[in-house]
Amino acid sequence: MVATTIVNPLREGLRLARTPEPSTIVIFGGSGDLTQRKLMPALYNLALQRLLPGSFSIVGSARQPLTDDQYRAELHDAVGEHSRTKPLNEEVWKTFAEHLFFVPTPDDHGYDALRERLDHLDVELGTNANRLFYLATPPGSYAAIVKAIGVHGLRGRTGWARIVVEKPFGRDRQSARELTETIHQVFREDEVFRIDHYLGKETVQNILVMRFANGIFEPIWNRQYVDHVQITAAETIGVEERAGYYEQAGAMRDIVQNHLLQLLALVAMEPPAAFDDKAVRDEKVKVLRALRAIRAEDLPDHAVRGQYTHGFIEGVAVPGYREEPGIAKDSRTETYVALKGFVDNWRWEGTPFYMRTGKRLPKRTTEIAIQFRVAPHQLFSREASAGLDPNALVLRIQPDEGVSLKFGAKVPVQGIRIRSVNMDFDYGASFMVDAPDAYETLILDALRGDATLFTRRDEVDQQWAFVDPIIAAWAASPEPPYFYEAGSWGPPEADALIEQDGREWRKA
Repeated sequence: MVATTIVNPLREGLRLARTPEPSTIVIFGGSGDLTQRKLMPALYNLALQRLLPGSFSIVGSARQPLTDDQYRAELHDAVGEHSRTKPLNEEVWKTFAEHLFFVPTPDDHGYDALRERLDHLDVELGTNANRLFYLATPPGSYAAIVKAIGVHGLRGRTGWARIVVEKPFGRDRQSARELTETIHQVFREDEVFRIDHYLGKETVQNILVMRFANGIFEPIWNRQYVDHVQITAAETIGVEERAGYYEQAGAMRDIVQNHLLQLLALVAMEPPAAFDDKAVRDEKVKVLRALRAIRAEDLPDHAVRGQYTHGFIEGVAVPGYREEPGIAKDSRTETYVALKGFVDNWRWEGTPFYMRTGKRLPKRTTEIAIQFRVAPHQLFSREASAGLDPNALVLRIQPDEGVSLKFGAKVPVQGIRIRSVNMDFDYGASFMVDAPDAYETLILDALRGDATLFTRRDEVDQQWAFVDPIIAAWAASPEPPYFYEAGSWGPPEADALIEQDGREWRKA
């Protein structure tokens, strides 16, 4: 008897819808740190899950000369070290590596050689000139590379072309607009994928699912029931190898302008008409436009900047920011930012959004806490309610991905005594699978042409419009950032920022 396999047509259609068209990925900065630590491990894991197109190629490009074999050997070691799935599946890697190529681009002749290689691969693999260009280089190289793509005809004459641009997108509003205009000389806006890896995290996408796939949260997701919102992105690390970049960027450009404002937009946005790139991003832009500007005269009550000094992280002595290699001894660059913002619309009028981020803090964590108002009538005595905190819904983005709901419960003793307890949902324990890395999600979406989790030009413009005046006011001020000891939760002035409103930062 011959066994037969019955294919579920619904699942087959889903698989085909999820698999991108045959295409070529061109990575500028193909031998750099981002490629080795994030991009190539993500592509390998997509291959491991059979989510890459049936016919594809990955072409790395950089200034230094490497052969295909040298490039593959270099990436083999990098993926073995940085992949989320270990050990490396050598059989899968062998097949994957056959699709890896390298073309040096030290000058114009290099770009001509790259075009010829891409055209040859199209014929050999049948990729129809479908090309995804990825800018994994320092931001200063973006404009020159985009112009070279246009001048040397790298887009191809058939198929689609898309470009992924890493943050930071510009240094301020004006430079972001200039970069957009440069890119638009070669790519249409719908072909531009500005990547913010936070948006690829499963727990960030879960913000939308929690709000709009459930009936119990949205009715209370407004100023009537929410007292305030706290958004925290804390890091234990210092500047590490990024001193040159960080000295010019600071925490405001590095984290607030993109990550924190995107999280705020997802929390505060109205329900979109559909889960697609236009509807979702339209609603995010409305939030960013409604975000109240912080004027220079309002800065003391709405913004605090700090810089870490020497201290201890997990019992290990670490240097202060000004003692780090490559940092100026009189640097005024902020490594910590705390802000109080308001979204001036019908849903959120008067509800403060507190945001904070910093380096060399005691714990690595990113979370969003929606704290609700206290019950309108205190039915129980003050003594009985001594252990009761306000209700809070906490969305843990990293590292302990999950959701926690804090509410009051009766302690099992004689009489009434109330204590706050937590109801926890943990991603790992609930689904028993490893969540895909953010770059896996975002690269796959870019290959499919789904821009929902990428930022649009008007989003970037509004984000810079919010942070630029704050950065300018700090630059004009003679006062340096407030200092805080490494291993602490920031300067005391950041505590005063929220405590002046009768509130306090969560113990993350």
